[in-house]
Amino acid sequence: MNQITERKKSSRLGDFWKQFKKNKMAVFGSVVILLFVIVAIFASVIAPYAPEAQDLMNRFQSPSSEHFFGTDNFGRDVFSNVIYGARISLFIGLFATAISVFFGTIIGAVAGYFGGRVDNFIMRIVDIFLSIPSLVLAIAISAALGTGMFNLVLAVSLAGVTSYARIVRGSVLSVKEQEYIEAARIGGAKDLRLIFRHILPNCLGPIIVQATLGVGTAILSAASLSFIGLGVQPPTPEWGGMLASGRPYIRDYSHMTLFPGLAIALTIFCLNLLGDGLRDAFDPKQRR
Repeated sequence: MNQITERKKSSRLGDFWKQFKKNKMAVFGSVVILLFVIVAIFASVIAPYAPEAQDLMNRFQSPSSEHFFGTDNFGRDVFSNVIYGARISLFIGLFATAISVFFGTIIGAVAGYFGGRVDNFIMRIVDIFLSIPSLVLAIAISAALGTGMFNLVLAVSLAGVTSYARIVRGSVLSVKEQEYIEAARIGGAKDLRLIFRHILPNCLGPIIVQATLGVGTAILSAASLSFIGLGVQPPTPEWGGMLASGRPYIRDYSHMTLFPGLAIALTIFCLNLLGDGLRDAFDPKQRR
């Protein structure tokens, strides 16, 4: 029996990979994201300078062989700061998304499974928060909590919970009507076992796709909050903070904002490509 189960899982994984690799843009996006992750992990090895190292005699240097992305107003190496900024931005994006997925999944699963008054009560609260743009909600939470990386992660994650709750609820409503769920219920399975053992594993596709796209949204939200001074504070390198630092000099020294801006754009673009590829691989019927 175990061998049959393992063969089925292996077959599903093989079908998924076969479908995914057909999408060349999605493969490209996943490779670029993997490179960003490697750069973030080995930032201390790759970066030629410490991110906080200042050289006031070489301020506003244009890109050169010594400073690939030039230097900023304090003489800090922009290339090194972009590399270390990848570590901060990716950490915030991944961690905030994980928190959003965790709480959003629980809320959506409870609402979808129990239905009735429970569903109405939970989803009306979700609708209230969905009526507020996520970035505006993140700004409000961050302003209330204060600056700092922990508060930034908390603000971005709380602002994203409702979207996952709605997606999970829809998936649970569809899955819980399947015959095998009814068979498990007749067999004596309790509510928690039905939700976490039988229902949620069959809702992973939409959750994973939305989470992949959500990482990009979280990175953009974190960068936006840092840009307006509500996120990560200097001298900690973060892409949004680097944009804010270079804004006063954008006309004469555009390299200070160009490269962190490109890092944000490329990361989010590749995450969207990866999310589209995962969507098509999980459900080929959804192809455009």
